[in-house]
Amino acid sequence: MFEVLKTVHLVGVVLLVGNVTITAFWKVFANRTGDPAVIAFSQRLVTITDFVFTASGIVLVYVGGVGAALARGLHPFAPGWPLWGQVLFLSSGAVWAAVLVPAQIRMARAARAFAAGGPIPESYWRDNRRWLVWGVVACVPLFVAIPVMVFKPL
Repeated sequence: MFEVLKTVHLVGVVLLVGNVTITAFWKVFANRTGDPAVIAFSQRLVTITDFVFTASGIVLVYVGGVGAALARGLHPFAPGWPLWGQVLFLSSGAVWAAVLVPAQIRMARAARAFAAGGPIPESYWRDNRRWLVWGVVACVPLFVAIPVMVFKPL
């Protein structure tokens, strides 16, 4: 059972970290076109891929990780690397919930309005800058969590 849960956990990591990384990459390039239709399409895909891949990755990471820890007889909240992995995971999630999701919702609404070629409002660009900066901040704990989980320090 441990191997199955560990695999679920790893698939979740791939979905989550892969999606948050590549989404920002292709969104930056879409925005650089300056074309309202391309930018609106990109924003729509960010919303869809976050719902499908990021959300499912979060669930798989947590269910698989906690399940694998329990299957190995580890308490997931005991001091040590499992706790630090969760602290890092949850700190990233807090940034997503507090800053990134609200900015993304505002950008999606704005993008629907300018999708047909209207002007892109400054509020979209302000939210976009916030999304990119805080997105990097939110990814740092995820990238730190990977070696914590692999090398199991402490």
